[in-house]
Amino acid sequence: MELHHPDLAQVRLERVLYALSDGVRLAIVRRLARDGVSSCAALSDGRPKSSMSHHFRVLRECGVIRTRCEGVLHLNELRLGELEAQFPGLLNSVIEAAGPERRSSEAASG
Repeated sequence: MELHHPDLAQVRLERVLYALSDGVRLAIVRRLARDGVSSCAALSDGRPKSSMSHHFRVLRECGVIRTRCEGVLHLNELRLGELEAQFPGLLNSVIEAAGPERRSSEAASG
């Protein structure tokens, strides 16, 4: 299964900020920043698969994450180097500004 990942030149600031404005997606990005490559299942925190598929698609299509398929696993990683080249300091600033990591139930509601 081939997934769409935009070229660096197609990545727009407003789309990245939109993706990071959602609490669930921000929690995914923070976990990937902390843990590195993770499967969709490891990042779901018990949320419905359909909801998580939407969040991963938004993050992927705006250029924040790269997803590769290995068998039935979808492995996600931040496009940190590419984003840093396009928007220096943005991702780290957003992660730091979000404050301490919240529990998954808090992230989902807020």
